[in-house]
Amino acid sequence: MAEHRKILSNRFDVEDAWTLPVAERHGAYRLARKAVTAMTPEAIRDEVRAANVRGRGGAGFPAGVKWGFLPKDADTVYLVINADEGEPGTFKDRQIMEKDPHRLIEGCICAMWAIGAHVTYIYVRCELVKSIRRLEAAIEEARNKGYLGRRPFGKDYPMEVHVHPGAGAYICGEETALLNSLEGKRGEPRLKPPFPAVEGAFGKPTIVNNVETIASVPDILEMGGKAWSDISLLPESFRDGGTRLYGVSGHVKNPGVFEAPVGITLRELIYDLGGGMLHDDRPLKGVIPGGSSTPVLHPDHVVHAPAETDPLHPWHGKSHLDVPMGVDPMRGIGTMLGTCCAIVMDSSVNMAEAARNLMKFYKHESCGQCTPCREGCGWLVDVLERIARGEGVREDVDLLVDISNNMMGNTICALADGTAMPMLAFIQKYPEDFIAAIERGLGAHTRLDASDASGASGASGRAA
Repeated sequence: MAEHRKILSNRFDVEDAWTLPVAERHGAYRLARKAVTAMTPEAIRDEVRAANVRGRGGAGFPAGVKWGFLPKDADTVYLVINADEGEPGTFKDRQIMEKDPHRLIEGCICAMWAIGAHVTYIYVRCELVKSIRRLEAAIEEARNKGYLGRRPFGKDYPMEVHVHPGAGAYICGEETALLNSLEGKRGEPRLKPPFPAVEGAFGKPTIVNNVETIASVPDILEMGGKAWSDISLLPESFRDGGTRLYGVSGHVKNPGVFEAPVGITLRELIYDLGGGMLHDDRPLKGVIPGGSSTPVLHPDHVVHAPAETDPLHPWHGKSHLDVPMGVDPMRGIGTMLGTCCAIVMDSSVNMAEAARNLMKFYKHESCGQCTPCREGCGWLVDVLERIARGEGVREDVDLLVDISNNMMGNTICALADGTAMPMLAFIQKYPEDFIAAIERGLGAHTRLDASDASGASGASGRAA
């Protein structure tokens, strides 16, 4: 793939860039000063809307559109930064907070001025101790320099940023559960509507954005929204612009976080940025494209989009690995871009065991508020544990599908869907692994291939 100029991550490799003097020498707060002293809030909102920046936290909702949902006559508005980052396989936001916290704070200043907020809360997962310390130190430096406080950059517009450590609950990555936790309540999702933009933190209109989303705002203002959007490799019709951080972990030679334009492919992420498979004699078996709640992809499966009117038609007949990593293209092939942090699994992985590992996580992290999620997560683990003990039967595959289908769409938040969709995808893409696990437990010691997994054909068909 072609080399890309670092924009969001251009200070990551600068020694001590997390300190204010170093960050300022490399351009920090120049755009915040311009935004607060020389731009109108409307102009900033227009640039963010033109940038087509899709939320970097997983949902992929356009940030500029979300900002537009705020009531025009709101007397108090809050900005809340979702830095919980509890999604398994995801580790990009902590790179910003640890290596360049001033970029996030500068983005907060620009965003507060744009939406009419005076206070930002950065909700950070408590395990990210280094991130919390770096942020708190950076906020103190910015306040002492006059970039935060009663008159930031000499403007009579008070601004404050506060770090709020969470208690390590995955569910608090869901924006309304995060708001409950921020208010000192139990971290449970709220019914919507009302949405946070209308009634959020402390009952006031609130914008909740991801760390990377807000950290991108200074670059958008520097380049101009349209120019920033045009970095994307996707056709303009997808309205998915800019550059973003890609993570890759698992069985690759060079795991890590890399900045690249929106629209590179999984193949480029794995084999170019990620350095290829860790063991040359173990080929790629599957890849989870954007954190554990995004359905797994099989490298041998291809895009089916024969109609020229289908947005994915240009990739018809190509491997899922060759589809651009954008919000809508990933949805088009039955998965999600999520946090854009891929988990790579080679041929040594048993997908039934991978599913069991993930389902145990979701069972532990379900808040228990909704019966389909609370009980469904537990039942999925029970069935998979039974298979692991060698007590499973072929009907268990259909049972896993039935449980998953009854969880989806029946709960307040998306945790149940984020559990059920990966479960269904594991069965749909790798039915042979589940049947083989069951057969070995029943005493059959020969490995079954896909043609022998007829007992799972009905289940995998419905999972689709």
